[in-house]
Amino acid sequence: MKSNVTMRDIAEKLGVSSVTVSKALNDKDGVSDELKERIKTLAGEMGYRFNTAAKSMKEGLTYNIGVVIPERFTGPGQSFYLYIYQQISRELEQYGYYGILHILHREDEEQLHLPRIYYDRKVDGFILLGQVSKPYIELVQSMDLPKMFLDFYDEHADIDSVVTDNFYGAYELTNYLIAQGHRDIAYVGNLYSTSSIQDRFLGYYKSLLEHRLPLRNEWVLSDRDDEGVYVDMELP
Repeated sequence: MKSNVTMRDIAEKLGVSSVTVSKALNDKDGVSDELKERIKTLAGEMGYRFNTAAKSMKEGLTYNIGVVIPERFTGPGQSFYLYIYQQISRELEQYGYYGILHILHREDEEQLHLPRIYYDRKVDGFILLGQVSKPYIELVQSMDLPKMFLDFYDEHADIDSVVTDNFYGAYELTNYLIAQGHRDIAYVGNLYSTSSIQDRFLGYYKSLLEHRLPLRNEWVLSDRDDEGVYVDMELP
């Protein structure tokens, strides 16, 4: 593969002008959607890389996205959110962006300190991965940059969220266990910790109701405290 691939290289491959390639790669008007897709696909295959520094100076953008993960979700044995961050970074690269990971320390969350990369204008937007406290959500709303929540939501926040269908997933899991003949089914999770855990519990409870099985409070097991720190748990 040729190193330092240019727009002219891409243009020659497709028999179009460098201007057309530039418009397509920058999502400008004047190029059909079909041709844009062909140009972007070929650019990726040839290993083309945007000159991010030049674009930043020209357009006033950093081409960075801050991905904020609360510290409690990054401890030993908790690789889920770090894996999601890796996937986010890979997707961002397809659009000429970079993902900057910021671990939100407990003290900063409690004292309502926004990430320094926000004040230093190092990013064009934020993805918050993992639930933060209500006061911190209100602080995030005040940020004058695009932002979104991933893997949690807040019904009072005017911020877009991308979440799993936790309710239906837990509902179907419980239905399956019951269909296999199980009747003593416990639920694990602190109901006051995250919206995802609450939604899973409601799906579990709906299945119990439909099958006329009692909800036993002693079988709702908390695996973490209200701050999200895991605790020792005794099984029934």
